[in-house]
Amino acid sequence: MNLIKPLGFTFACIVIAVTPSVLATVLQQPADLNVSSEQAAYSQAEHEHAQDDTEHSSQGDAELTQDSQHEQTGAVRLTQRQRQLANVKVSTLKNRVYQSELYAPGEIKANGYSSYVLSPRVDSIVVKRHAILGQHIKAGAPLVTLFSADVASAQTIYRLAKAQWQRVSKMSQGTVSEKSLLTAKAEYEVALSQLAAFGLSQTAIIQSESVAAEKLGEYTLYAGTSGAVLSDNFAQGQRVDAGTELMLIADESQLWVEAQLSANQAIDIAKGAIAQVRVNQQSYTATVIQEAHTIDQVTRSRIVRLRVENSQHVLHPGMFSDVYFSFKTNQKVLAVPEQALLRNPDGDWAVFVQDEDGELISTEVELGRKFADFREIKGLALGTQVVTEGAFFVASEQAKGGFDPHNH
Repeated sequence: MNLIKPLGFTFACIVIAVTPSVLATVLQQPADLNVSSEQAAYSQAEHEHAQDDTEHSSQGDAELTQDSQHEQTGAVRLTQRQRQLANVKVSTLKNRVYQSELYAPGEIKANGYSSYVLSPRVDSIVVKRHAILGQHIKAGAPLVTLFSADVASAQTIYRLAKAQWQRVSKMSQGTVSEKSLLTAKAEYEVALSQLAAFGLSQTAIIQSESVAAEKLGEYTLYAGTSGAVLSDNFAQGQRVDAGTELMLIADESQLWVEAQLSANQAIDIAKGAIAQVRVNQQSYTATVIQEAHTIDQVTRSRIVRLRVENSQHVLHPGMFSDVYFSFKTNQKVLAVPEQALLRNPDGDWAVFVQDEDGELISTEVELGRKFADFREIKGLALGTQVVTEGAFFVASEQAKGGFDPHNH
């Protein structure tokens, strides 16, 4: 009996020792199963969230790609509020006749093609004047008498040369050598040419053959054209150099008007175009005859020259005037205001065209004739919707790096 009790006690101890381990194992298994379920659920949520992120990212990339493609077209979309604040206006291109007027200040000038400048061809002294300022004279009328020592010397040489030539030319053949004959003729022709070069008329040269000695050197200059004496900047007894202007003779029945256009008014004015010239509240019709192709470096302007009839001699050189050029198209053309034109990144002229979706797209155009504030354009079809006001604002919005064309 004593042996059996210890064994039972031992067995019982073993059972007690083993049972907690087994129990712990049994109790641990449900806990492990619960953790696995949470991890699986979390993994599933993470997977679904990742899918959502992927779909959202893909959608965002698609929008970015679409926006990038949209921006590459140069299109701009504005809200109605933006259009109102920036005063952006869109107009339909229509064929129409354009008529405009361009103003330019002007000055009345003498007709340079019918004017005559009187000046000595050799250093001289003024002896006497024969015409005064403002006097109307005829061609060939005497204007001023001068004295020149060079002319006196030339007249003396001429007289001797002519006498020698007349003498040898009358000699019978064989009494004078051919060389002497040719020399005498050449000296006479040179002396004659010298007097003509000094400005002596044919009559004055002939008179030089018999003029008194005390009158040698005096010669008279005559008017080369009919007209009025516009200037006479000299006095009797004054010494004048060769080439000095003594008088200006001009025919005032037909004058010039020189209109000064600013360098920014880059407009071609055709020869023969009609303009109105206003002087002292009076209007005169003038015709364009010339247009300068250079810009004055001082006034930064270019000259357009007109011809105006002045049969009543009301206009005079030096008077200021207002010149109005009129422009009108013979046929209907497509044109836009100057403010609608802008330079694109390539440096070409362009306008903003509105498409069917309301987007504004920069479109290159070719420029034609100018009509004051309008400019003819080529390259767009009739009926095209074009931004005619606020183009600069549209261009600035187009240039913004962060501008959202969809206004999101």
